[in-house]
Amino acid sequence: MTKKWYNYIVSIEDDTAGAQNSPSAAKPAGQKSASQSVAEIAASVASEPKFTNPVSDPTSFEEIYHAAEISNPPQGYSILKVAQMLESEHIRTLPSDVKKSSILVALDAAGINVKDVIQDAVQRDRALDGYERVQQRALNELETSKTKENNQIQAELDRYVTEQRAKMQANTDAITRERERFAGWRLKKQQEEKKIADTVGYFVTENPITTGDVNATPPSSRSAQKS
Repeated sequence: MTKKWYNYIVSIEDDTAGAQNSPSAAKPAGQKSASQSVAEIAASVASEPKFTNPVSDPTSFEEIYHAAEISNPPQGYSILKVAQMLESEHIRTLPSDVKKSSILVALDAAGINVKDVIQDAVQRDRALDGYERVQQRALNELETSKTKENNQIQAELDRYVTEQRAKMQANTDAITRERERFAGWRLKKQQEEKKIADTVGYFVTENPITTGDVNATPPSSRSAQKS
């Protein structure tokens, strides 16, 4: 798929102005259209760039180009240089066709074939696309790894919570059992004390045997509180 700057820059087969404005003007036999020329240029560039050097700063496009072994074209006329030329204060406000003509004149004066500029553009574009895929794969691998790790952590947390809740429930159950045991023992104790008190009662006027809750206030204390 071609990009806008392809059609913006390419003017390989330009004829005279009259021929350009005439929709019925026929091209000489064997002459290629701009789109055909661009397609051939794109086909001549490797579709998958090889990154021979690590990229320490992904925000540096120059570093990405260097890692993809994209060298500066003859006399430095890369697509980036042409982009700077198009933004020059001398021509940036001019109509598009005038800007294009000005760039072609400058390239011709420097002995630069516009095909070389387009080829440089395609190389840089594919390097950026390739590095995007590299980063996407790295992101996918990181996401897969961290998601797996998070799942393992969550499983450990769930297991820990389940174990701790089981311990808490066991503690609660132990307290309940002990309360029930103690309540049963207290009932039997009171029955035992009543038997003892009843027996002692035959021989004393003041029964010294307690038959209630040991934590309850003794009768003497209650009498003292009333006075």
